[in-house]
Amino acid sequence: MRYQIPVMAAAGKGAIVNTASILGSVGFPNAVAYSTAKHGVVGLTKTAAMEYATQGIRVNAVGPGFIETPLLKDMDKAAHDGLVSLHPAGRLGTGEEVAEVIAFLLSDRASFVMGSYHLVDGGYTAR
Repeated sequence: MRYQIPVMAAAGKGAIVNTASILGSVGFPNAVAYSTAKHGVVGLTKTAAMEYATQGIRVNAVGPGFIETPLLKDMDKAAHDGLVSLHPAGRLGTGEEVAEVIAFLLSDRASFVMGSYHLVDGGYTAR
C-alpha cells in the first residue's frame, strides 16, 4: 500500500484488497504469530479505508478459510477430513471462489464498499 496509495491518490481513485485470513477474526491453537499478523492486516485495512476514502481510494480485505491448495495436498486423509468437518459447507474452498470476491471488491460494482473484511470460509467462522 505504501507504493499503491500515492499513485491512486494522484489518479483520484483506486481500490485495494488486502489478503488476511479467517485467523484475522478468530484464534487458532499454535498459530499466535500468524493470527496476530492477520488481525493486523484487518486493522490496517480499516484504518487505511478511513484515511484514504476522501481521496477516492477504497481499501477492503478478504479472509479466506481453508482453501484446497498445494499446501494441503500432502495432508493425510484424516487431517483433511477433520478440516472439512469444521466447515458447515462440508468442503474446503477453492482459489477461484476467493478470486471472485476479490474481483468484485476491485470492481466499480463495489463503489460503496470500503473498510470491510469479507470472509470466504464456507461458514467456518459462523460456528
